[in-house]
Amino acid sequence: MNDKIVMPVWTFGLFIVVMNTTMFNVSLPSIIREIGVSAALGSWIVSSYSIGYALSTVIYSRLSDVLPIRRLLWIGLAILGLSSVFGIMATNFQALLMARIAQSAGAGAMAGLGLVLASRYIPYERRGRAISMISAGAAMAFGLGPIVGGLISEYIGWNGLFAVTCLVIVLLPILLRLLPKEQPKPFRFDIAGAILTVVNAATLLIAITQRSAVWLIAGLLSIAAHVWHLRRAQETFINPDLLAKPMYRKLLVIGFCIMMLNLGNLFLMPLALANLFAKSPLAIGITIAPGAVLSAILTPFVGRWIDRYGNVRFLILGHGILAFVLVAFWADLGASPAVILFGYLCFSPAVSATIASLNNETSRILPAKLIGSGMGLMQLIQFFGGSISVAVCGMLLQFQKNNSLASAFEHVYGALFAICICSLCSLLWYMLSSRRSESSPGNVTESALSTGETAK
Repeated sequence: MNDKIVMPVWTFGLFIVVMNTTMFNVSLPSIIREIGVSAALGSWIVSSYSIGYALSTVIYSRLSDVLPIRRLLWIGLAILGLSSVFGIMATNFQALLMARIAQSAGAGAMAGLGLVLASRYIPYERRGRAISMISAGAAMAFGLGPIVGGLISEYIGWNGLFAVTCLVIVLLPILLRLLPKEQPKPFRFDIAGAILTVVNAATLLIAITQRSAVWLIAGLLSIAAHVWHLRRAQETFINPDLLAKPMYRKLLVIGFCIMMLNLGNLFLMPLALANLFAKSPLAIGITIAPGAVLSAILTPFVGRWIDRYGNVRFLILGHGILAFVLVAFWADLGASPAVILFGYLCFSPAVSATIASLNNETSRILPAKLIGSGMGLMQLIQFFGGSISVAVCGMLLQFQKNNSLASAFEHVYGALFAICICSLCSLLWYMLSSRRSESSPGNVTESALSTGETAK
């Protein structure tokens, strides 16, 4: 596989898929006004896509262990493209919601299979560059999505947002021609486990976003049922071998925390710019975009540095920069919009490098047979952390009605700083455990098993 061609094309496709979330976020008020629904009902236009996107990501990743990536990609992009064409013609809430749900069912192919492809077919000495490129594509989409969405909604209309996603259809024949051919493997798909995974994630996300005790109880009961299923079934959708690996569990905690920081910050910055400094949606996008652009520019350098100096060093460096920015926001967010502008110029490249290093380290410690399920579960956990962060940050702002608006935002950033410290502690624990494992006489490390080398 020629990864110098495949990965940039794949990254562009992922850029479109991720931007499909942020474009609709900024356009939601005009959509609600035009189709005449309540804000609570209209929020499902965004929530349904986000939940479906997360769940389809782990499903495609899990299926890649036994089915060819080419076939899964064809199915995913075909669903995404056709549903986008349907969305262009949508005129009411029901049709719009169906289009968004169908989009999410196909969109997970780009996110889930991209990391699997890089982990499986790109040598470890070049893999950091490929994974950092994927992370930068997502960061760029988060930064530019509000600008693109605002411009399209203002001058074309919200139906035009679906036209952007139709571009993925153009990428399909290119990728199908370049991707390696694989043979399907015999398997028995764990339908019950897949359904339970979907129910687990959906009920907990709904419980948090809707602040519902009933949904929380339903989520906890579904988790108990899933644990019972894992103990009884032989071939399960969530591979229990993954959860039995202490090193992998520590990386899951770090991934959960980092995405909490990323999406929490992306949720707070537009609100702060609008409410503290009366910035328009376009001005907000222009303030956030430079950080995303800088992250994309630094991608090739960061990837080479990760391959040269190792994942753990960049994880430490990334945590340090994130902590510095969060402290700055915590201390003086309300001083000027320039604080947010320059803060995100540091934050965006740091979070992209951290996520790239984390995903690369995850691929390094996993044996080949667990790459698909392991990378898929990691992305699901990351997304779950981001979803929780958005809901919790919103609640924390509401609970501080007696404080000034600037103080309320700064206190929430203080909470995010605490999460950053927790993530850093998990990273230090991971490093200590790794060193103990490597220093054990006659031991073979997980990383060595995945690369075919014995620990020295």
